[in-house]
Amino acid sequence: MFRLTVHGDDRIARIEPGIYGHFTEHIGGVFYDGIWVGEDSPVPNIRGLRLGLIEKLKAIGAPVIRWPGGCFAETYDWRDGIGPREDRPTRINWWQSYDGRYEPNSVGTHEFVDFCRLAGAEPYIAANITSLTPLAIRDWIDYCNSPAGSTTLARERERNGSAEPFNVRYWGVGNETWGGGGNMTGETYAHEFRRYAVIMKNACRDIELICSGANHSDWHWANDVLRVLEPSLKKMDGLSLHFYCGSAGNPLSFTEEEWYRQLRQALDISRAIDRNWGFVVGYGMEKYARLVIDEWGCWHPAGSGPSVHMKEYGIDPAPNNPDCVGNLFEQQSTMRDGIVAAATLNLFNNNAEKIRMAAVAQLVNNLHSLFLAGGDRLITTPTYHVFDMMKYHMGGEALRVSGDTGEIRREKYSVPNLSVSASVREGVLSVTLANLSVTEAAGVSLELSGLIPEREAEIFMLTAGDPHACNTYDEPEKVCLSRSTVSFDGSLTVPAFSALTARIRLRTPKI
Repeated sequence: MFRLTVHGDDRIARIEPGIYGHFTEHIGGVFYDGIWVGEDSPVPNIRGLRLGLIEKLKAIGAPVIRWPGGCFAETYDWRDGIGPREDRPTRINWWQSYDGRYEPNSVGTHEFVDFCRLAGAEPYIAANITSLTPLAIRDWIDYCNSPAGSTTLARERERNGSAEPFNVRYWGVGNETWGGGGNMTGETYAHEFRRYAVIMKNACRDIELICSGANHSDWHWANDVLRVLEPSLKKMDGLSLHFYCGSAGNPLSFTEEEWYRQLRQALDISRAIDRNWGFVVGYGMEKYARLVIDEWGCWHPAGSGPSVHMKEYGIDPAPNNPDCVGNLFEQQSTMRDGIVAAATLNLFNNNAEKIRMAAVAQLVNNLHSLFLAGGDRLITTPTYHVFDMMKYHMGGEALRVSGDTGEIRREKYSVPNLSVSASVREGVLSVTLANLSVTEAAGVSLELSGLIPEREAEIFMLTAGDPHACNTYDEPEKVCLSRSTVSFDGSLTVPAFSALTARIRLRTPKI
């Protein structure tokens, strides 16, 4: 029995809803035909956007969606994606040499913002500072945010179908500028940030600028960037961080050892958070540089997703490259990926004072996706169901949890038995428990300190009969979320390789 205490009088910080965000890039099948099916498609759609995906995103309260990259952003010119669709140019995609696809620009600024609004999410645009000038990015902001009729670009936006401004709030100043985004040093990028940021903020004071941060736990980058930015005008509102945990074995037929190795790699994001936040605090930049982990997730070898069979349905995922099988980087998502997602989001909740936004990579038909789609088929993954059961933490006050989470020892490393986080929102306590053991159920005794619970708990459970279980086009509901109401006495049982969220209404004590 694992004994845990939720401390109602020890609040960490508000869990920003943006921590539960998403990422979309023009790569492989993310947009074509994941999100975008076209206005003339027999697949149900709203203005060319896949209806079923929109409805499921709304159901989990998706707060923010990042676009257009990723590395795709490094050579993206926003003007390619506006105006009549038939007049838009076809360009070399950043990823073209990998999968043979060219970019038709069917989805541009209008379509992306439309997608976000339909899903109820805020758009987050990653601006290309690798190959566009500060003036070009200023013009993009002008096009998106200037009031109706106020500028030439606002009038052009109206001619293209949107009289009212898009009011895009979040703008990334470059993407992975240590790599594909310019191959810069931290100091070089920091000076570029200062140059772009002053122009971008001048175009619209209400926008928030996200500084391109480190790859994993590269503390040299964080130190070099913040050292240059600290004495500046500090026109920044967040510091990004990218973290992918490498693959451990075949994504569909991993061993027990590989199960734990994958989880150990995923939990190392905690070290990356602490290292980067240490420099933020050291430079006194907490007000300006809360972390934005806008790419995170498992990165398995491609080829396990359903698009490898798309030709059987008359769909060629890479018509310009006969050697490419399936959508680039597409992978299947099993219970292991779901548990990684739950443990990661628990870490984010427990570091709510440090993190203001995050985005799992990517939304559909790619890495650690919530959806897999092709033609008229759309399925959710275990990762989607984790976001569904944990959505109740968004906007809540994170509470400290203490006690015994156990330890699973391997030869060279260990992982905890349990991952846990708790929050309270609108008089309801939400506790998420993920059992990292692949063999043993976990009995949990939960004490609520300073909180008076009602007698019933609503339980959302994600479990399966096999840790390799996943959803497919043939078995789309093999892994799904169950809901039940139970009498709550503080005892909970979490099956092996499973996760649950318990929601317990709290009573207000009499004065």
